Amino acid sequence: MTVLVLGIGNILWADEGFGVRAVEALHRLYAMADGVDLLDGGTQGLYLVNRVAEAERLLVFDAIDYGLKPGTLKVVRGDEVPKFTGAKKMSLHQTGFQEVLSAADLMGRPPRDIALIGCQPLDLEDWGGPLTGPVAASIEPALAAAVDVLAGWGVAPARRAVPLPPENGLLANDIDRAAYERSRVGAG
Repeated sequence: MTVLVLGIGNILWADEGFGVRAVEALHRLYAMADGVDLLDGGTQGLYLVNRVAEAERLLVFDAIDYGLKPGTLKVVRGDEVPKFTGAKKMSLHQTGFQEVLSAADLMGRPPRDIALIGCQPLDLEDWGGPLTGPVAASIEPALAAAVDVLAGWGVAPARRAVPLPPENGLLANDIDRAAYERSRVGAG
């Protein structure tokens, strides 16, 4: 079985980076089972089609405007995960990701199972800003939700005794969360 855990979003727009930061934290804190790949999908849009089409199961982290209290997590599965253009744009890159799911479907290779862990953002307009407090506080609960989803799929990750050091992180070039936010504090 192939499982893709995908974080999507733009780290340059505060809470819009939730998905990327969640998959980054999952990588640092958990060892994945065989067949589970983690990917910072960022804002790649249609460039993700082949990766999504290769996955039997897809777990996505994203900032989603559900109209709830900031930091609120919501897990949706299967047909509830928006595949096509919705009535309300829920994030800066939503249309692109809906197109990715649609393209995989048109290729006859959609993931068999899909789950989305969405976090209600507080601020999507702070250019260069870090995650806001409520969204940053939702990372650990989002990881717990991801572990539950993956366990349900039979590929539960194991919590690392010691988190991976930054140099072994999923992101490089000082865009991992700790380095990025440290550089923003120094710039302010």
